[in-house]
Amino acid sequence: FTMDQLQNRLKLQTILEEILGSRNVYFQPPDGTQLKYPCILYVRSSENTRYADNVLYNSTRRYTVTVIDRDPDSYIPEKVGNLPMCSFNRHFKTDSLNHDVYNLYF
Repeated sequence: FTMDQLQNRLKLQTILEEILGSRNVYFQPPDGTQLKYPCILYVRSSENTRYADNVLYNSTRRYTVTVIDRDPDSYIPEKVGNLPMCSFNRHFKTDSLNHDVYNLYF
């Protein structure tokens, strides 16, 4: 992690908290973390790197962002999906919780 990458991730944290309207936003939560719903989980999943003359030119991290809510008609997934460079991946339901998964370059 460079300082810029950390600042970028913290900016993403703030944006997701504003979308959710609470602090129930978790970055790579360890197993056993007690989640409060609705919530947003996000993890680093990939990186898009570009090179020029064999030197790193640009790098953008991709996060897998999962909105978890009991309400199947929640407004939260749409707000996440409207973020720039964000695309819907899939939806699934487990334990009466709806999961909407997105790929987000940030």
